[in-house]
Amino acid sequence: MEWKNLEEKPVYENQWFKVNLADVELPNGRHLDHYVIRQRAVALTAAVNDANEVLLLWRHRFITNTSGWELPAGVVENTETVEQAAAREFLEETGWRAGVLHPLMTIEPSNGLSDALHHVYWADGATYVGHPEDDFESGRREWVSLRRVPDLVNKGEIRSANAVAALLLLHHMRLCDG
Repeated sequence: MEWKNLEEKPVYENQWFKVNLADVELPNGRHLDHYVIRQRAVALTAAVNDANEVLLLWRHRFITNTSGWELPAGVVENTETVEQAAAREFLEETGWRAGVLHPLMTIEPSNGLSDALHHVYWADGATYVGHPEDDFESGRREWVSLRRVPDLVNKGEIRSANAVAALLLLHHMRLCDG
């Protein structure tokens, strides 16, 4: 039972995303207009140290007026690979250089509205380089125990879908699988 996207017309576009209006045909033949957000890929890094702590950012999001722990993340530029973007964003936002990056997961955080892909990498540790270039991105940066992740998710202190998925998987991989 598939919906068919017959045509999309542009409504709005900027350097971050495009909004299109799609003519969608439902399985019963009925048509409906559906807005679609087309976005550039996003890359994230979760660096985990020997003490099973992950380096997180405490951020306020004005759109939802909420604060919480997040992974360093950013848009993949046209001139770089997803892995290069993950490493760059991690360094810019934390002031730490991540160890060797390994693919963890790719998620679609809002696939009923957007085609956004969030590519998450994990790294064994990180090396402090200096104060973060993009220190305006977060109020603070801390190594947080993976053991705390389920409770932080439950209390709403980790809210973003990409961080919730990645950190719960890392918690399971590092602490439950032995």
